[in-house]
Amino acid sequence: MDINHLISIIKKKLSDQIKIENINIEDKSFLHKNHKNNEKGKFHLKISIDSKELSKVGKLESNRLIYKIINEEIKLYIHSLQILIH
Repeated sequence: MDINHLISIIKKKLSDQIKIENINIEDKSFLHKNHKNNEKGKFHLKISIDSKELSKVGKLESNRLIYKIINEEIKLYIHSLQILIH
C-alpha cells in the first residue's frame, strides 16, 4: 500500500470515530530502514492527535481505542506505531 493512502485511511477512520481537533501522521520508516526486523511494505508511523475527548480518558484507554479503530491497518501495514495525544 502507498504510504499516503494509508495515512489518508487512518485519518478518516480516527476522525469518524473520535472527536479530533487536529491530527498529524508522519512516516518514520526511514529511521528503521536498516533494522534486522524491518519488513518491506510495513511502515513505522508517528500519530500526533489533539483531542479533548481522548485527553479525558487517559493514555492507556485512548491508545486502546486507537488500536481498535485501526486494527486492520496495524495487522497489514504497520510495523511500529508511536501515539502522542495532546
